Amino acid sequence: MAYTQSPRMTKEEIESLLKEAKTARFCSLNEDGTIHAVPVWYKYEKGRIMIGTPERSRKAKNVRRNKNVTILIDTSDDEERQPKGVIVYGKADLQKLSPMEPEAFSLFRRYIPENEIESYGRALSKIADWVWITVEPERVGSFDYEKDKVFQKALKEAR
Repeated sequence: MAYTQSPRMTKEEIESLLKEAKTARFCSLNEDGTIHAVPVWYKYEKGRIMIGTPERSRKAKNVRRNKNVTILIDTSDDEERQPKGVIVYGKADLQKLSPMEPEAFSLFRRYIPENEIESYGRALSKIADWVWITVEPERVGSFDYEKDKVFQKALKEAR
């Protein structure tokens, strides 16, 4: 068989998915060489992906040691459509963050009702010191099974 992967998304489709999707999978390298992969809330702004995390989290510790990360943002939770997604390979940086800063609020607005944002930020401030993980993409891959004629044909024949 010669099949390798589904077709890529256009730049416009990639931008749209990065702005609209709610959950990313953040992958960093543990000290023992294994991959640490976790779902995260994120925001996409000016070509970068930003994630808030406790300063002492596994994500932050891994980024301090090795800035290479991978982020997967996809539609696998949408049962109405075939999966499509974006894989971002990049370098991550850390910067101190107070959850009460406007930057944090801009992330929360994607997930929490406006009237709950301030109390959410106060609660987070009580449990940990926070950092931003900012990822600068170096390489971006994508896939879109809705465009995949080979996959669609095989699926149709299997039914």
